[in-house]
Amino acid sequence: MAILDRFDIKGRSALVTGAASGIGLAYAEAMAEAGAMVTLTDIDGEGAEREAARLREADHEARADRLDVSDFDAVTAAFDAHAKAYGGLDIAFANAGIDTGAGFWNPAGHRNPDGQVDTYDHTRWDKSISVNLSGVFYTVSNAVRVMKQSGRANGRSGGSIICTASNAGLVTEPIVGLPYMPAKAGVLHMVRALGLELAEFRIRINAIAPGPFVTNIGGGWLKKDPVARKAWDAIVPLGSVAETDQLKPLALLLASDASDYMTGSHVVIDGGMMLGKYQ
Repeated sequence: MAILDRFDIKGRSALVTGAASGIGLAYAEAMAEAGAMVTLTDIDGEGAEREAARLREADHEARADRLDVSDFDAVTAAFDAHAKAYGGLDIAFANAGIDTGAGFWNPAGHRNPDGQVDTYDHTRWDKSISVNLSGVFYTVSNAVRVMKQSGRANGRSGGSIICTASNAGLVTEPIVGLPYMPAKAGVLHMVRALGLELAEFRIRINAIAPGPFVTNIGGGWLKKDPVARKAWDAIVPLGSVAETDQLKPLALLLASDASDYMTGSHVVIDGGMMLGKYQ
């Protein structure tokens, strides 16, 4: 097989959570542009449908579904609808996540009064864990269920699951809200554990651990605040915060047979932040 043929996903189907904007939208665009049939899900159902319609206008196969990933029954229904529409499931991106507010330290050089462990609102903790960790588990659980069913039905076992973690799951960051870090660390460890469990079924699972990207998370402040953007650009070893399009080649690699010997892995894509800033 020619090397570029290993990246071919034409005719396969993919479901992406958190796909109405940001990183999830980049994943969905990458899958559609490479020839896959894509379901875009998001708690912002109107946004997901708007982006799916835009992909259809560009002659891609796409549909949308409103989805709160912290609702297990809703996740189950979304995967069943995808399988009914496209005859199974080959690729899943467990991407949906939420910002958890400020950490204990402010970049301006003072402590945030509501970001301390003894003042942190426990409902923010619960919400973050329910979306950023449990939501990933609910997504992966249903993706595996449908992939196993698809394999039995069509005689082609396997599939690829990609989870969005963060470099904040690997290092501590005082400006990041406390629950975000253990949630993303949990995602990374879950990926390692499931890589072992799912290998027998030829279902691969890997994680992408992004660093600073320009998205709508945190209110889209890197888009809106040029001073903050300049400050972040200055601390990234490669010179700038990334745009979400820079994730597309990595997403295609992990979704396709080009990564058929990778499972239980995490790939950091952060412009060298973990090398230059944290060590």
